[in-house]
Amino acid sequence: MSGIARVSATGATEGLVRLRDATFRCALGRTGIRVHKEEGDGATPAGPLPLRRVLYRADRLPAPACTVPVEPIGRQDGWCDAPSDPAYNRQVRLPYAGRHEELWRQDSVYDVIGILGWNDQPVVPGRGSAIFVHLARPDYAPTQGCIALSQPDLLKLLAMGLTGFEVEWP
Repeated sequence: MSGIARVSATGATEGLVRLRDATFRCALGRTGIRVHKEEGDGATPAGPLPLRRVLYRADRLPAPACTVPVEPIGRQDGWCDAPSDPAYNRQVRLPYAGRHEELWRQDSVYDVIGILGWNDQPVVPGRGSAIFVHLARPDYAPTQGCIALSQPDLLKLLAMGLTGFEVEWP
C-alpha cells in the first residue's frame, strides 16, 4: 500500500493532506505552491517530496512510529540555508559560521521534523533549502515553504507509513 500522501491547496496558504482514507488539514508556504522554487521565496514546491528521515525532540515526546529512519535532535543541530555555502541544504552542527537555522527551537514547531527530499540529489545552489514537514502553529499560519500539520495529525500520518508527498500544482 502506498505511503505517498497527496497535498492539495484549499486556499493561498492552506491545504489538505490525503493518505488512503485519511484527510488532514495543513499549512503551506506563505506564497503558496510553486513549480519553480527558489531560496527564500516562501513557496512550497510542487511535485514529489520523498520523506528521507524524521527528527524529533526527545525531551518533549517519544520517538515517532514511522517507516523511515528516526533520530533525536539536540541543541547543536542546525540546517544550512546559505546558497554559496558548501553545506547548503544540509544538516549542520552548531555553532556553524554559515547562515543557518536552528532545529532546536523554543516553540514546538520543530518538535517533529520530516526531512523531505527537495533539492538534495543533487543540491543546486539557490533552488531552495530546509523543506520539511513539521508541526503547525495553532492558527495554521503559513510556513516558509514547508508543509505543517498538527502534532496528532503528523504522528498519525507517520504511523500510517508515510513515505513522502506529492504536492499538486493548483
